[in-house]
Amino acid sequence: VQLVESGGDLVQPGGSLTLSCKTSGFNLDYYAIGWFRQAPRKEREPVSCISAGDGTTNYADSVKGRFSISRDNAKKTVNLRVNSLKPEDTAVYYCAAKPLGAASYDFWGQGTLVTVSS
Repeated sequence: VQLVESGGDLVQPGGSLTLSCKTSGFNLDYYAIGWFRQAPRKEREPVSCISAGDGTTNYADSVKGRFSISRDNAKKTVNLRVNSLKPEDTAVYYCAAKPLGAASYDFWGQGTLVTVSS
């Protein structure tokens, strides 16, 4: 099982990025995928998630209207489009996979760094 994030970069405030989570070793159809982030000296926090099946999405209040999560099961990829970036969005962003019926995320990627700075 593997999740590999990519797309992190240094961007100016107001900029945009697309973060990708490439999965392998499991059937993505049966897993919810979540994006989390951890800023320096802060605890990891949930950002967004997308369910298996009907693809229901959820967002943290701090990113609603700015971030958008999507999944392509055929490509085994889940993307997080991040728009209107703010300095407080600076963090390492992680994706994680949770199987149907599970209470927690079982598999995690190594993270990709997003730095928002002028």
